[in-house]
Amino acid sequence: MADVRGVHITRLIAIPTVITLAVTILRLVGELKHWPTPWFSTQAGGGGAVVGISWLPIIFGPYFALKLAGAGEGAASIGKAIGFAVGSLLVFVAGAFLFGSTLNHPNALTVLGLVLMLGSAFVPGLGWRSLGNTLVAYAFAARIPVLIVMYLAMTANGGAGWGTHYDGVPPALASMPPLRKFFFLGVLPQMMLWIGFTAVVGSIVGTVVTAIACRKKQAAPTAG
Repeated sequence: MADVRGVHITRLIAIPTVITLAVTILRLVGELKHWPTPWFSTQAGGGGAVVGISWLPIIFGPYFALKLAGAGEGAASIGKAIGFAVGSLLVFVAGAFLFGSTLNHPNALTVLGLVLMLGSAFVPGLGWRSLGNTLVAYAFAARIPVLIVMYLAMTANGGAGWGTHYDGVPPALASMPPLRKFFFLGVLPQMMLWIGFTAVVGSIVGTVVTAIACRKKQAAPTAG
């Protein structure tokens, strides 16, 4: 059963992963060629550019949820699924607060904040296992290519970088060695913060859309 479900998840996330990779490549090309804002930005942190992958869970969360529900892998209780999705948001927010409030003076609470943000990715699976597993798999599939791009960007030109947001850093950290920058500004955010964000957002939107779709489906015969 585990193997079957693993293959199922791989097939389910295949097209969204390819689309996400295409957006990542498009963003990199756009920044290297200095295409206009607000579509692209080379500022550290991304500058709120429109072209990016952070908003894709809003689309793929419902896509995964509806596909799973249609294949008989829906939540046993949609109310419970929504509850755990909201719970994951609370865990993520708590982690983000600890991380943000201690970032200037890192300590054990900073690490705890990161752990909580990563841990939030696994909370939705308590209410809807197949959706939770799918979103975690998609999150890693989406963020690992970004991590590779960040490594290449941060170590390029002897550490001078490409001049994109992938290697952009705050002025206070500009003198940090490339590999150290990559770890603190690449590995930790991409593999913890953004994994949690992707799964949390996808689960909330996915469960809510599925609940609405199921309610409309149940009401359709009565309306007819």
